[in-house]
Amino acid sequence: MAKGKLIWHIACDESGIDGQVYYGFGSLWMKYQRRGDFARIIRELREKHRYINEIKWQRAHQKNNIAFYKELADVFFKHAWLAFHFIVIRKGLVDKSFNEGDYDLAMRKHFTTLISSKIKAVKKAHPNQQSEFRVEVDPLPSRYDKADEAFHTIANNILKQELGGDALIQTVVTKDSKDSQQIQLADFLLGAVMSAFQGKVTSDRKRDMANHIASYLGWDSLQHDTWYHERKFNIWYFHDVRRERREIHTKNVELKYPLPTKSLK
Repeated sequence: MAKGKLIWHIACDESGIDGQVYYGFGSLWMKYQRRGDFARIIRELREKHRYINEIKWQRAHQKNNIAFYKELADVFFKHAWLAFHFIVIRKGLVDKSFNEGDYDLAMRKHFTTLISSKIKAVKKAHPNQQSEFRVEVDPLPSRYDKADEAFHTIANNILKQELGGDALIQTVVTKDSKDSQQIQLADFLLGAVMSAFQGKVTSDRKRDMANHIASYLGWDSLQHDTWYHERKFNIWYFHDVRRERREIHTKNVELKYPLPTKSLK
């Protein structure tokens, strides 16, 4: 790593794009040099619980897996250098007239908006340091074969127009979640939030797991969004400002493990 340069690793996943009421995109953030620490922590946790499967929200409610996933949530919230940022959209409120009549384009725009907005926030928080961002993403849900390349180009153009300077996103790599434990953790956290928003929790154990994660925020459930400035666990409900009614209540976060003054070290 070049002296004085901040390099960030962002692992992304999606949920709800198969015609559900809400769809969303989640992103797990860490400093690039923390990847080794992350791999070690997950390896040790797997060995402790003898867990060999892919980490996924859909496995979190299975009886033999509950202890592993509950401790996984604790590991995430305990380490200040891990953060999760998420955007959720109610599909029925998407105005397709702004997206060439196309939900596919709207979804790609929302993903681009999430990542570019969070990168701008990082740059604002570290104005005197060079920053570089490396993104890995589960295959983007699009009929467009080069959706990852389009995201890379468009997001960098947005950032350059607003911030100037060189391209901030250096790489965008599409990975199968089986090959990325960072994407797997994003899937777990994203699935928990989306289950609360969709209102389709099919078992008490799934509900208990989602509420267990909510307890680290000082909440009873995950069916809320957070204020924009939340750094650790940020839920952004994309609301159309032309509509008076906002169905999701923004709630203050009281972290079980408060962040130090400077997070993501």
